[in-house]
Amino acid sequence: MAPELRHLRYLLAVAEHGSFTRAAEDLRVSQPTLSQQVRQLERTVGAQLLDRTGRTVRLTDAGRAYTHYARRALRDLAAAERAVLDVADLSRGTLRLAVTPTFTAYLVGPLVAELHTRHPGITLDVRETTQDRIESGLLADTVDLGIAFDGPRPAGIASTALFTETLSLVVGDHRPGAAAEPGAPRSVQELTAQQLALLSADFATRGHIDAYFAAHRVRPHIAVEANSIQALTEIVRRTPLATVLPDAITHDHPHLTPVPLEPPLPARTVTLLRREGAYRSAAARAFTDLTRELVRARGYAPPAPAP
Repeated sequence: MAPELRHLRYLLAVAEHGSFTRAAEDLRVSQPTLSQQVRQLERTVGAQLLDRTGRTVRLTDAGRAYTHYARRALRDLAAAERAVLDVADLSRGTLRLAVTPTFTAYLVGPLVAELHTRHPGITLDVRETTQDRIESGLLADTVDLGIAFDGPRPAGIASTALFTETLSLVVGDHRPGAAAEPGAPRSVQELTAQQLALLSADFATRGHIDAYFAAHRVRPHIAVEANSIQALTEIVRRTPLATVLPDAITHDHPHLTPVPLEPPLPARTVTLLRREGAYRSAAARAFTDLTRELVRARGYAPPAPAP
């Protein structure tokens, strides 16, 4: 008898939880039923897949080999089901998008608004997460597209350069000279006397900023750290504090002014990520085209040519 899909799901749940009891609770089946179904699978494949002798249930060598292909089979089946439901005219469909945090401050809103205007039948699932989780989600087929920064990527991830992101000092328009000379650059050395509000250390952008300060031997006074860009922009808008953020964030904030730093912070290339060889739904193709159009329309700097 060939294994059924429930057998694969049951085995993977036990392997994930390390317990028949917790797996049964998660699957909402009785523990005896779960145990019986897993044993039936083991008889079918002719090998013991789980080691039940310890305090936790573990995969055997045969079980590790089998679950590798079981996960792939379930992933491919889910992709096949999405392909069947995909409608080329975009009257309905789904798209799972993951982005690194800074893009929610200036890019996600316009993208979602434009997608909803053009294709209101598309259901969009947006997740804000770290770049490594975006990449693992793409490889596991839990994410269709990701927006992140260019850099080393694991095998199996393809990228398309979208635009170049530049960062500057950002001040509130109540600051002396902010409105009068919005384009006048400031030397990075001047920041030793400047109180700053910066993103917290768990943001990749903060690491980028810290590396810039270290390279120029500048130790600014960091008065506030925040793990929310919205909180940071409100703080800068209402206090004499300045921050360092992507210039594009100021486009939709009339009370914030970008001030170029000299020398400038290193620019970053923003990329659209996908899994190589993955099924590309009509919604994913439409979103890709829309993203390219929007970054051009908003005047973001084009990506630098590949060396």
